[in-house]
Amino acid sequence: MKKSVKFFPEVRERAVRMVLESRPNHPSLWAAVESIAAKIGCTDQTLHNGVRQHERGTG
Repeated sequence: MKKSVKFFPEVRERAVRMVLESRPNHPSLWAAVESIAAKIGCTDQTLHNGVRQHERGTG
């Protein structure tokens, strides 16, 4: 079983910001999430959850 990695809140916030900033350059939100997740070393779903949580918090 793979051990989960916890990211500092600052890292998570930066990753979410990167997704939102790069969104216009991708055909979908998921494509943007996949691109950034690969760069920072987390799973696509983890980052997608962070983006959704951010949207709910600021929505």
